[in-house]
Formats: sequence, structure tokens, C-alpha cells
Amino acid sequence: EVKDYEIVLAYKHGNLTTLLKPGRYFYWKGNEDFKLIQIDLSEVEIEGQVNPTTLQNAIVAPYVRSFTVESYEEGLLFVDGKFVKKLTQGTYYFWKNALSIEVKKVDLRQLPLEVSGQEILTKDKAALRVNFYAHYKVVDTEKAILNCKSYEKQFYTQVQLALRAFVGTLTLDELLDKKEAISDFVSTIVGDKMRKIGLQLIEAGIRDIILPGDVRDMMNQVLLAQKKAQANIIMRREETASTRSLLNTARLMEDNQMLFKLKEMEYVEKIAEKINSISLSGGEQVVGQLRALFAS
Repeated sequence: EVKDYEIVLAYKHGNLTTLLKPGRYFYWKGNEDFKLIQIDLSEVEIEGQVNPTTLQNAIVAPYVRSFTVESYEEGLLFVDGKFVKKLTQGTYYFWKNALSIEVKKVDLRQLPLEVSGQEILTKDKAALRVNFYAHYKVVDTEKAILNCKSYEKQFYTQVQLALRAFVGTLTLDELLDKKEAISDFVSTIVGDKMRKIGLQLIEAGIRDIILPGDVRDMMNQVLLAQKKAQANIIMRREETASTRSLLNTARLMEDNQMLFKLKEMEYVEKIAEKINSISLSGGEQVVGQLRALFAS
């Protein structure tokens, strides 16, 4: 006799032959290897008396529901909305009955979070956009699922609030100088809050800060002016050094006529390198001048 909440698996010579639904059945007595396994469908979990291969049989499958937890996941089993236990990797089978069975799976791998295009006002009312990234992972699935409705959204919101709290207290110039400090601030503030819901912040950082077009143009003008000023300082420094060198050379030539003559001939040689031909006019007067120039 099979009750309303039961099924019976009939085996003959060790092989499943039929499934008996609720009702009354009669069999001849004999010496055949005949076996019946009575199953209570009101139970949630399937006991070890039924082989997993049998559960996938076409006549048994309509009474079975299965859930698979991958190697990088962890599952939480809920029966009628009540948390029962954790499920590690593997395939789990449950009898199909009036009870509600749900397996919530959580990815345990390192997960990325991209917070892009956040429009934030600095302390001096400069509007800018910030792109931020973070990597995190779930370390406590019970806290992540039971203590939080959506841990991904909450994590995203906390990063947003931390960015606004940091940027809003600094001027634009201070922010650009302390750009690397943003990641440290967010990691400290958000990391502490996320541990309460079972998350671990692995790393975080600022990807880029996008300035408005007019502010960017002004920044470029300031940078150009600074570079020009630096170039002028370098040029004046070189001119001063060159003048000081000429002054020292002039003092040496003033005290040493031979050095003065060598310097004079050096310049004449440089001039002569650029001359292909010389035309003389004036006769002996020009020749005398040249002799006076080169003679000792």
C-alpha cells in the first residue's frame, strides 16, 4: 500500500523496473529477486538508500529536484524560507514536494567593482568626474546573504559615499596633490564596514580624475606659464655663466698679450673657414695691413 505522500521503487534482479504511485498493489509470492524501496516524499533530503544514477532515471526524475554548486561557489540551503545549512561544491538532490527549497549560491572568487563617472564637487566648488575601481571577495556567505539584501549594491554605495566624503573636503589643487591618498581613505573606511557583512576589500585605487573643459584649459595655461618661467630661469642662468666665462677670459687676455693674439688668430681662422676667395684692392696698403695683422 502506497500512501499519498509516498512512492515506491520496484527492483527486479537489482534493476529498477517501475515506480509505484499512491494506491494498493498485489504481487505473487515466489522465489524471484524482488525488492521494494518505500520513499517518503515529505522528507527534504534524499537518503543514501537511492543511488544518484537512479535519481536521474526518466521515471524517477519528475519527483526529484537538484542543485549544483560549482567549485568556486558556496551555497546556502533554505527550506520554506528558513536557513538550514551551507553547501560546498557538488550536486545535491532533494525530493519534490510541497516544501519550498532554495539554494542561494555565492561566488567566492575575487570580484571587480567599477565606480565610473562619479560627478563630485570639491571644496572650492570645482565639478569633476572620478573613475574608481576595487577588488573584493566574499569571505562569509552567511553574513553576505542573511545580513544584507544585496551586498554588491551596498558595497557600491559605500564606495560612492567614501569618495564624496574625501573629495568634498579638499580643494581642486589639494585633491590633485593627494590623489594617491584617495585609495587609502576608501580602503580604510569601506573595508571596516564591509567586514560586517562578510566581504573583504582586497585593493582599491583611483583610475583617473576628469576635469571640466574650461578648468582643463586653465590648468594647461598655468602649466605652460610655469614651463616658460622655468625655461627663462635656465636661459638667464646660462647667460650669466657665459658672461662670467667671457669676463674671466678677458681678464686673462688683458694680462697676457700672447693669449690675446692666439684668441685673435682663432677668430680669424673661423672667419677664413667661411671664405672661398679674397679680392684685394688698394695695393701695398692692404698687404701692409695684413702683414701687420699676422706678424708678431
